Amino acid sequence: MAPKRTSNPGRSTRYYRKNKKSYAKKKKYQKKLNSTSAKKKYRRELSRERYKRKMKGDKRDLCHVGKNRKKLKPCSAKKNRALGGGKRR
Repeated sequence: MAPKRTSNPGRSTRYYRKNKKSYAKKKKYQKKLNSTSAKKKYRRELSRERYKRKMKGDKRDLCHVGKNRKKLKPCSAKKNRALGGGKRR
């Protein structure tokens, strides 16, 4: 089941909701990127850590924090995704 649409979307989300062609291009790129072995390994590690912390049903994600971004801590999904987005550049 897909997650509910947020009532307070970010700038990128607003853009892609208005531009269906751009959204389709983005989805095609993400499909290719997310099928790589490195991304699968990354998701597997996060999933394993969520299981260890008994976070099933918890709506928060795990953020990489610290000097080398090696430590994990729970944080909101929106904040976590913003950590690597346009604001950081």
